[in-house]
Amino acid sequence: MDFVTTVLAQAAQGQAQPGWQQFLPFILIFAAMWFLIIAPQRKKQKQHQKMITELKSGAEVITSGGIYGTITNVKDDRFVLKIADNTKIEILKSAVTSVVSSSDS
Repeated sequence: MDFVTTVLAQAAQGQAQPGWQQFLPFILIFAAMWFLIIAPQRKKQKQHQKMITELKSGAEVITSGGIYGTITNVKDDRFVLKIADNTKIEILKSAVTSVVSSSDS
């Protein structure tokens, strides 16, 4: 019985870890998520914002709804798109997903 008590006491002493080592797996998981998910998403968001701020009248764009159109007017928070003859719509700037051709080219 004395042997069992000694073994259990040694095992209990060996399991005690410093506080930071207990959180090491969580820190590693967060770091992996940052480099695999969060950082690339932020980079993509910054590129999209830059694209939107550089758009001017005459640029052909595609909206998130799949509508092709030409920007005819730029307002504070939206664009006016010409999608057909005598047909114009207003969309939010954030609804533009890609540029088909810009007015510069």
